[in-house]
Order: sequence, then structure tokens, then C-alpha cells
Amino acid sequence: MLSTGYTETSYGGGVTVMVGAERGAYPYANSILVRGIAETLVIDPSLSLVETAPPADVVLVSHAHEDHIAALGDYESPVHVHVKDLAALRSRAVMVEGYGLPPEAAGHADLMLRDRFHVRDRPGATDFEDGTVFDLGGRTVTVVHLPGHTAGHCGFLIEPDGFLFVADIDLTSFGPYYGDVGSSLIDFEASMRRCREIEARWYGTAHQKGVIEGAAEFSERLDAFAGVMAKRDASLLAFLSEPRTVDEIADRRLVYRPHVEGPHVLPVERRTAVQHLGRLVGTGRVAEVEPGRFRAA
Repeated sequence: MLSTGYTETSYGGGVTVMVGAERGAYPYANSILVRGIAETLVIDPSLSLVETAPPADVVLVSHAHEDHIAALGDYESPVHVHVKDLAALRSRAVMVEGYGLPPEAAGHADLMLRDRFHVRDRPGATDFEDGTVFDLGGRTVTVVHLPGHTAGHCGFLIEPDGFLFVADIDLTSFGPYYGDVGSSLIDFEASMRRCREIEARWYGTAHQKGVIEGAAEFSERLDAFAGVMAKRDASLLAFLSEPRTVDEIADRRLVYRPHVEGPHVLPVERRTAVQHLGRLVGTGRVAEVEPGRFRAA
């Protein structure tokens, strides 16, 4: 049985982080409550909010993944997500397709989303774009498009508090995740660079690292997070001392530790390997020595 309930921590005059169970570690996540003079807004109603969700006039979703929308059913308020993740939020079937699972696993994933995360179709959800501003009266929430994790992944800058919610640019030791069908390593790198350009007092993450205070500390944490990508490159280059196929690289693994099992593992490893190979070939560090076989140059 997954637990519900959360603890609250306030930042500035109107931002409350609703910290999920286990410090927001998956399957939980941290949610944000923003209070203005005229309206109240919730970002990413997670599993910990199920049955205890605070009232809100508007709901924003950073991206269409199950751990960020598990309590969405508690709200009849208008729901908004980036246009590139809108189809997945409107349809659970589209969300499952986006995970790129083998056909025999897709049905199980659909049941897991329905029963464990309470995910239902949200056909009335509407879209926003980069720079869209939600004015709550004396407090604004501005959309910051940060693609890579998903095509529509977004952060939100809350003013005048100076709070930037960066969602799943979550600074965890696991590192950046770009293993979905619509994910992008290149976009993820660009999104991290964009985060550095935004001056904020607080930087809130969706998972274990919680809230980081100060741009300098956030930048240092972001360096370590981005460094996981470099470690994956280094691991791949070492493995490519001899010609290898994508399947061989996927079996060796860049993302998951050897003990991790599940139907998602090899598809994610393949998509990750292909993206790293593409970048390394483009910079001349890897060559395709024969069709489908790659070696460090």
C-alpha cells in the first residue's frame, strides 16, 4: 500500500512545497502550492496528495509522467500542460506509448498507471507554451520550457518570491533521464544551460534533493548532475575499444545498474545508447566502422 500525505515547507510569501513521502523519491514526488490574492495554483499533484489535495483554482503539470499527476483526479479545476505533452495527459494510452515498452509489457504498464497512480484520461486539459504567465493576483507563475526529459517538460518561475521549480531536472545521483520515445539528450543539456541563466533565490526539484537555496549552490549541484552524462560517455568510449553493436551496448548498460530488471530496461538502454552514439559520432570521437558496429576513434 502506497502512503499518502505530505509535509509543508514555505518559501517567500506564497510558495509552499508539499514534500512527498520518502522525500519525494519515486513513486512519490514533491508538489507546489502557490497562493495569490485572487487565485491559488497547484503544480504537479503527486501521489502524496491523493485524498489530501489542497483546493486550487488552477493546476499546472510539468510533464506527463505518472508520478506527477497521480492526484489529478482530485481536481475539477482547469488543468494545463505544455503543448508537446498535451496528448499524453489527455490519454493514458498515449502516455503508455511514450514509454516505448515492448508490446507484451504495455498492457501491464497501463494497468499500473490506472491502479497504482490513479491515472485517468483528462480530455479537457489545455496547453501552454514557453513564457505563458499565470497571474494569481500579486503573484505570477511563468512557464519555462525545459525539454529533454520529455518533449514538453517545463519548469515554473514564481515571482516575486524568486522560486524556480525545475521538476525532473532533479539533481539526483541517478542523473538525467532521457530514455522515453520523445526524450532528447541534446535538449536536456540545453535545458540545464537555460536553468543556469535564471537567477532565483530558491530552486525546487520534484524528487529527493528538495529545494536548493542560491544560484551558486544550485549551479554546483547541476554540475554534478550533468556530470553523469559525461560518465556515461566515458563508460561507452571505454567499451568501444572494440567494435560493438547497439544491442551489445544496451546489454552492458549506461543507465541502470545490473541488478535492475524489468521490461523497460533494455528499451531505455537502447534509446540512451543511440543518443550518446549519435553525439559521439558527430564530434568525431566514435566511428561506425561497419554497418551497425561502432568503435572509439
